[in-house]
Amino acid sequence: MENLNTKYLIIGAGISGLSFANEVKDDYIIIEKEKEVGGYCRTIKKDGYIWDYAGHFFHFKTNEIKDEFVEYIGKQNIIEQEKNTKIYYKDKLINYPFQMNIHELEKQEFIDCLYDLYNKEEKENYNNFLEMLYGKFGKSIVEKFLKPYNEKLYACNLENLDKDAMGRFFPYANIKEIIDNMKKEQHNSYNDRFLYPKDGAQSFIDAIYDRLEKEKVMLNTEIKQINENEKYVITNRNQKITFEYLINTMPFNKFLELLENSKYKKLEKELSYNQVLVFNLGFREKSMNKEHWIYVPDKNINFYRIGFYDNILSSDKLSMYIEIGFPKEAKINVEEQLKMTLYNLEKMGVTKNNELVSYSYIIMNPAYVHIDSKHNEMVKGVLEKLNETNIYSIGRYGAWTYCSMEDCIVEARKLAQKI
Repeated sequence: MENLNTKYLIIGAGISGLSFANEVKDDYIIIEKEKEVGGYCRTIKKDGYIWDYAGHFFHFKTNEIKDEFVEYIGKQNIIEQEKNTKIYYKDKLINYPFQMNIHELEKQEFIDCLYDLYNKEEKENYNNFLEMLYGKFGKSIVEKFLKPYNEKLYACNLENLDKDAMGRFFPYANIKEIIDNMKKEQHNSYNDRFLYPKDGAQSFIDAIYDRLEKEKVMLNTEIKQINENEKYVITNRNQKITFEYLINTMPFNKFLELLENSKYKKLEKELSYNQVLVFNLGFREKSMNKEHWIYVPDKNINFYRIGFYDNILSSDKLSMYIEIGFPKEAKINVEEQLKMTLYNLEKMGVTKNNELVSYSYIIMNPAYVHIDSKHNEMVKGVLEKLNETNIYSIGRYGAWTYCSMEDCIVEARKLAQKI
């Protein structure tokens, strides 16, 4: 067995792991089970199409990270767009978010939404996500869009989610904002504008990776066992790596499986999440659609969101991503879902006999973590316990949370500065 030693052992070469290594610039090893870095931020280039593993568009809260993004990739290699998003509702497109644009509905539906919004029964505290939706938006808005769409997205009963499951990413709106929007459209969501690299989202990952020492990144390497007390891991390449600090970014449920402490096994089994099947589709002709992405609450349509890379990149062939949610235990029939997807795109008028000439698919597992108050507290307790032995689990999946790529970078940097 080969014996290695490092100060910082980083599991996962996604945006969190690479950002941590880029900050410490010191004695580290990164272990990545895939043959390339990037995690879900990888880009596929096939038959002249550029697709990401999933739709990744960059919205920044801080100028510091935004400036680095531009510097790393180069301003000339970045597209900036004002978001153009719609909701496919009853065979027509209305503006997103639904609750801000109920005036675009048919008259009776608009009256129902406005009446229920005005007469909603707000509470000081909500027990779950669905209860919060009814309390803040009323019956009609919830049942026409918010409930069916989020059930498709999360592939679960919304009563099982915490009221703050989406945190700052949920587009809240009060009745004054909604009424004001009827006269003049308001642009006040966190991602009204976005940046996107012309060569795909992986451009940013590659720019971070290029600043690291490649010999310290072990690709095609998988952790088989973690001894948290004696501070070492065993890999599938018959290596024993001793560490001072362990930084995990792999999904928290899978990380718990590897720990020797059996008391974590119960939590690992209980953690809930969904899977998302992502189709990347390339068609021969351009579409009439001008949107960047469209939300689809209709339960008779298999996907919950579709996006148009060609409209973002100004390319001359229809290039799309499609997202379909499934429960964590589901067995996904990819071929059947592709047939349903092509049928529904045709029915929506997106493809109109357009020929599919190239495609790829990815199953994200886990995709969206399900945040509920009970398990959120349990995760927090385990993370704090692990911190006592210099083991940290960070990032969207490592910390089992709902956050952006920018949040992952900031969290990784803060941890590096702290330890």
